[in-house]
Amino acid sequence: MSEVRKFTKRLSKPGTAAELRQSVSEAVRSSFVLEKTKVVEPLDYENVILQRRVQIYSDPLRDLLIFPIEDVSISVIGRQRRTVQSTVPEDALKKAQSLFVKECIKTYSSDWHVVNYKYEEYSGDFRMLPCKSFRPDKIPSHVFEIDEDFEKDEDSSSLCSQKGGVIKQGWLHKANVNSTITVTMKVFKRRYFYLSQLTDGSYILNSYKDEKISKESKGCIFLDACNDVVQCPKMRRYAFELKTIDKYSHYLAAETEQEMEEWLVTLRKIIQSNTESLVQEKKDAVESVQDDESSTQGKSENILESLERSMHPELMKYGRETDQLNKLSRNDGRQNIFSFDPEVQRLDFSGIEPDVKPFEEKCSRRFVVCCQDFSLNLLAQLSDRAEEGPTNVEPFFLSLALFDLKNNRKISADFHVDLNPPCVRDMLLDTPEPGAEGTQGRPPGESLVHGVPESCLRYIRRGVFSVTDPHVEIFLVARVEKVLQGSIAHCVEPYMKNSDPGKTAQKVHKVAKQVCSRLGQYRMPFGWAARPVFKDSQGTLDADGKFSPLYKQDSGKLSNEDMLKLLAEYKKPEKTKLQVIPAQLNIIIKDIPLDFTNCVTASYIPIKPFEKGCEDVAVEVEELVPEVAKYCYPFTVYKNHLYVYPLHLKYENQKVFAKARNIAVCVEFRDSDDADARPLKCIYGKPGGPLLTANAYAAVLHHNQSPEFYDEIKIELPIHLHQKHHLLFTFYHVSCEINTKATSKKQDTVETQVGYAWVPLLKDGRIVTLERQLPVSSNLPASYLGLADPESRKPSVDAKWVDGAKPLFKIRIHLDSTIYTQDMHLHKFFQYCQLVQAGAKEVPGELVKYLKCLHAMEIQVMIQFLPVILMQLFRVLTNVTQEDEVAVNCTMVLLHIVSKCHEEGLDHYLRSFIKYVFRAEKPSAKQAKMTHEILVLSMATILKQSADFLAINKLLKYSWFFFEALAKSMAMYLLEENKIKLPRGQRFPESYQHALHSLLLAIIPHVTIRYNEIPEESRNVNFSLANFLKRCLTFMDRGFVFNLINDYISGFSPKDPKLLVEYKFEFLQTICNHEHYIPLNLPMTFSKPKLQRVQDVNLEYTLTDEYCRHHFLVGMLLREASVALQDNYDIRYTAISVLKNLLIKHAFDNRYQHKVRPTLLAF
Repeated sequence: MSEVRKFTKRLSKPGTAAELRQSVSEAVRSSFVLEKTKVVEPLDYENVILQRRVQIYSDPLRDLLIFPIEDVSISVIGRQRRTVQSTVPEDALKKAQSLFVKECIKTYSSDWHVVNYKYEEYSGDFRMLPCKSFRPDKIPSHVFEIDEDFEKDEDSSSLCSQKGGVIKQGWLHKANVNSTITVTMKVFKRRYFYLSQLTDGSYILNSYKDEKISKESKGCIFLDACNDVVQCPKMRRYAFELKTIDKYSHYLAAETEQEMEEWLVTLRKIIQSNTESLVQEKKDAVESVQDDESSTQGKSENILESLERSMHPELMKYGRETDQLNKLSRNDGRQNIFSFDPEVQRLDFSGIEPDVKPFEEKCSRRFVVCCQDFSLNLLAQLSDRAEEGPTNVEPFFLSLALFDLKNNRKISADFHVDLNPPCVRDMLLDTPEPGAEGTQGRPPGESLVHGVPESCLRYIRRGVFSVTDPHVEIFLVARVEKVLQGSIAHCVEPYMKNSDPGKTAQKVHKVAKQVCSRLGQYRMPFGWAARPVFKDSQGTLDADGKFSPLYKQDSGKLSNEDMLKLLAEYKKPEKTKLQVIPAQLNIIIKDIPLDFTNCVTASYIPIKPFEKGCEDVAVEVEELVPEVAKYCYPFTVYKNHLYVYPLHLKYENQKVFAKARNIAVCVEFRDSDDADARPLKCIYGKPGGPLLTANAYAAVLHHNQSPEFYDEIKIELPIHLHQKHHLLFTFYHVSCEINTKATSKKQDTVETQVGYAWVPLLKDGRIVTLERQLPVSSNLPASYLGLADPESRKPSVDAKWVDGAKPLFKIRIHLDSTIYTQDMHLHKFFQYCQLVQAGAKEVPGELVKYLKCLHAMEIQVMIQFLPVILMQLFRVLTNVTQEDEVAVNCTMVLLHIVSKCHEEGLDHYLRSFIKYVFRAEKPSAKQAKMTHEILVLSMATILKQSADFLAINKLLKYSWFFFEALAKSMAMYLLEENKIKLPRGQRFPESYQHALHSLLLAIIPHVTIRYNEIPEESRNVNFSLANFLKRCLTFMDRGFVFNLINDYISGFSPKDPKLLVEYKFEFLQTICNHEHYIPLNLPMTFSKPKLQRVQDVNLEYTLTDEYCRHHFLVGMLLREASVALQDNYDIRYTAISVLKNLLIKHAFDNRYQHKVRPTLLAF
């Protein structure tokens, strides 16, 4: 016996073959010395295109060699509004004087400017191609023996691979057939049978000891060898016989008659199917033989060959057409080979960035509150018309707002509702409405507010609320007020009595009529009710929830802070001591339907869709969003509201006025402190009155010298604010006594003035909204704004201060404006820019100081005014003179904003800004550089500053923003200046090319040297730079861009670690994904000397230096891949994946499907 070799012996051990192959592979690879690929200078692309113009244009496949015309363009997209008309007032820009306000107005009214790349869909990997149908509908799954897991049971694996799977299974008794035993002596054994279909379509019947498939089958019957199945009751009860073609039989028996019938039906169907297919195969075979015999007739040549020798032209034409049809039919249904690639089969789109959307208004959780009815237990028939039924005996007024108990704050503005029927409203007809001079008797529908009749907006009953952060501890609170009459306890008492409601109702109504005619413009607190809004934190509405009982309002617990405490008490009904007023409050909360119509904004601007002539209008209620970055969003619409909250007046120690108990505070907004100045009609009125009034009153507390207030006064601010704009508060003592015998003169003295307070709206040019403590003056002297600052508490000879000028009156102001900022640093920056713009002389270093101060800007302000701030910074950057420090500091502020947005997870706003808002404006000074020229220089300067590594790392990490801005600036420069028609070498100045090269050289060491220290930053800048250079191939001299690519790749080495190799191939893959990759590689032959062509006819398709020079991108990719193939598995895999994905992309690129074989396109 010959000796067995050691190699063969080792192969007997499982898995050693793979180990041997790996060790041999490593040994061979270690002996191969990795050499750096030779640097090949690319050709002068533009020059070659020019010289070979005739050859290119005469080429039948010239589309593969020429960049398409109008490859890039600018489109202006109209701003999509959800309102019927723009939220910006028509004359807003004319009225605005502040630079910041002007820029905000321009931002909200301008259209989007988008740079379109005609073939952008082809500029990514194959998953981004417009034709997404890579996978065929049905691809048969191939199972090979080598792929099967032999560790599993053989029968289990065979069943898993069966074509049709298990068709039927169950217990049967099988006869143990032996030639020495007679039929009657046959022994039946109980076995579990599986009837299955195999991959070739045949059927097999396997038997096992039990239901669990054991390692070994106890027998099998191939049904394609059976020709019949019959019952044999004589053999055994429920028995049947399976007859085979070779006269052999299998005897089986079921346990019940039903099971036997099921087995017989199934087996007969299979046998019949097998028989029919066998007959058809024989028939086809006979016909095929007959056709062959009749057609050949001993001739060995085919039809086409015989027709070519024919002299008949029609026959020759027919032969050629037939051959062409055969060729087409062969391709019919043929799959692209790359359809079977696992990556294509998986087709994972997770890595593809979502489409960038333009800025739009924030979409919070919205719901509608429908107020239907409010009734107490004292009802009377006040109307002459019986169909109206009994109503409340006096007017009541509702205001609804949302309170957040978890975060302890009010989160919505007030929604005022008047549910009084007409007959009750008539009780107030004789009352002069505050600020309603000249409005009485106006015909309804005569006045239009933003195209909507004012009469439709007077009694709105539906309010649309928004909640950014829904949770279960948000409550809808309804406060109930009535006309001022007396103390709360006195007014509530009749409604809490149960005796003689009819008589009590008439008595209350009689008094109410007198009160309404005299004090109808004053309100007093009455009660409150609350209900939860959401079931969970996902925003599911608690639509079935109901309001709490109507609780009596405690005169000492009126503030919002007190209301939050009351809500906490309301949540624990077992501990509550609140007094209940019997009442029915019918208010419904529901989701906004898809077909929701006839709604207006909080400024009464109609929202699409809005029907003309509608009566039932809904109004949006402003959400008071907390000043937190995650809840902020860039403003897109004009809004300019101021909310004023009188909080508290301490008058218990005043000695100036004899009577100051029923104190009403009247709020006015004025633009002058002259003696004859009038208040501006800009305060939003209550239901039933004019929409905008000149003053507003807070609710009055009876006999209280230190009243608390909870009212919210909403003001529409003018577009331009100056130093004279201020809030004026006038305090009145209201006489609540009703004396029917008094003379009309005494009756008129309802209110007595008991003090004034005022506060300028602007401080150092910006609105200050902190909580303020104001002194009160007993008189209103002329030019009162010019007096000493009330907050300084210095006495003035003109003003007669109450209680020694102590801060007696407490207020809070909330600004809800998209054109004014409260941030001091942002305000001063724009203020200085406006001075310079107006022609003021620039102070050296002053602008740099204001730019550096912007680093202290609040993050929420930064996000809210993001487009305005970024555009102004780019504007400053473009108009920079020779002062490099300004440009660098401007870029540093941009970098700070970009990094903050990323840290808050709001980088999608930056992408929206670059795509839709950013416009590279022309510099105002002559000979000044364009935005992209200045920005490139600033980026290079920052990267070369070795001291500030934090700024360098941020610039590398978020470099995409700056490269995208460069690309858009370049595109707009070419298109708007009509430079796109110039030869590529003349489009950009040589200085810009030098700047780009300098930036590239500044980036390289941060990638190739610092990659281990800053892996995320280096990977980001590697990818961003690749995308930018890919865009430059569309704009610039392509030969110059090739040189930039060459210089960058030259920074890598064959001995680089795996991470750097990945960077290199990511860079190359991004570049090679250019939408015009084929023309960039010049897929045409380059002429050579005759001797060289004779020596090697295939030299053009060999990876020589000439090949890599002529076909630069593919040559570089293939050379780098050839080196990578000598490296370890991971690097080989990376290189091959890049090549494969490029092949897949061009195989499915529908631009080249019918022009040339797609598989040759990539190389």
